[in-house]
Amino acid sequence: MFSNLRGSEWLILILLIVLLFGARRLPDAARGLGRSLRIFKAETKGLTDSQSDDEQAAEPRAVDDAPAQPTPPPAAGQSDSQTSKQTPTQP
Repeated sequence: MFSNLRGSEWLILILLIVLLFGARRLPDAARGLGRSLRIFKAETKGLTDSQSDDEQAAEPRAVDDAPAQPTPPPAAGQSDSQTSKQTPTQP
């Protein structure tokens, strides 16, 4: 697509981009584009890794049959944030 552009056409294209976005915003835009591409690459690699892990896991894993213990409700008059900040006292 861009292989048939000559030097003068590249110069005009660069000048138009600088005029549209401004010289101050171009580094931020390039940085954002780089971050987006890095995140996209990591996510696609994660998808392919998880698919290959799923294919390798032929045996089902054992599941713990013990029921989870419920957390006790907070004492009357105390909010969740107050109970999480309290430390147990020794008798």
